[in-house]
Amino acid sequence: MTRSQAGASGVLSFERPVQDMFDRAAMLRAQAASDEFDEATRRKAAADATELEEEAARSLRELYTKLTPWERVQVARHPNRPLSTDLAERIATDLVELHGDRRYGDDPAILTALCRIGRHRCLLVAHRKGKDVKEKVAANFGMAHPEGYRKAMLKMRLAERFGVPVVTLVDTPGAYPGLGAEERGQAWAIAENIQDMIGLRTPIVVAVIGEGGSGGALGIGVGDRMLMMENAYYSVISPEGCAAILWKSNEHAPEAAAQLKITAADLHRLGIVDEIVPEPVGAAHRDPDGAASALQAAIVRALDEFAATPLDALLDRRFEKYRRIAAKLYA
Repeated sequence: MTRSQAGASGVLSFERPVQDMFDRAAMLRAQAASDEFDEATRRKAAADATELEEEAARSLRELYTKLTPWERVQVARHPNRPLSTDLAERIATDLVELHGDRRYGDDPAILTALCRIGRHRCLLVAHRKGKDVKEKVAANFGMAHPEGYRKAMLKMRLAERFGVPVVTLVDTPGAYPGLGAEERGQAWAIAENIQDMIGLRTPIVVAVIGEGGSGGALGIGVGDRMLMMENAYYSVISPEGCAAILWKSNEHAPEAAAQLKITAADLHRLGIVDEIVPEPVGAAHRDPDGAASALQAAIVRALDEFAATPLDALLDRRFEKYRRIAAKLYA
């Protein structure tokens, strides 16, 4: 199986029956607007189109309430799903990017920027996947190197110094596992970030917006409020990787996805995720503006709450939250 099962049209395989209904409705709309047909035919075509559109919308809504975990993985990887940069354009203003880790270089796979979200001045930290081929290659398809995580932590320390909250957008298949990354301390950089974010003296809001892959996600994934978009996933390993280990074949990826408990609903039930951010009918790739609006509202609610919370109390709650998660995992 491929990482994304969307065809050239951007339609996922399980969406095809509903999309066929929308396509037929579009053909009827074109017929209703054409001068080639008489008035009665055009009126009937318009009425049939309206009926078919309503039926398609109902079917789409029902379809997305019954997605399997593997289907949600496919939605999270959809080629038209809004990336962190797409969402940042919609939820943030006055964005000024910051660069470099002061040790090795600047990793384009991690975006760090000062900005405003609602009324709040923030530091935005996000995985950046890139949109076209050139950007994807430059950003290593969202798989950060250790200098990316060190850059993120350096900028978070800056935010702490100035009393600015941190907002992170998680969307990565995982940290880059290449030889150079390992030689430069990939595991160490991620571990340091986890440790330092636990004690960072400024509010942190984390949002998983697409793929939440293993340590690559954890490197910027510790915070006071964990948000997760409805069709994102968050996992210790990809379903394909799990299937390759357990069954020696990625054909078992759907079964692995179900066993891993990687959906927003599963993780909210387990207490890992604090809030699920609803997506528009048919998921974020059909309505990026609606998805961004819901995400922005959830982030602003959290920032408003944390602005009224004493910092020591916030840190105590953060530490207790992760202590409780660890206790559950090792019980």
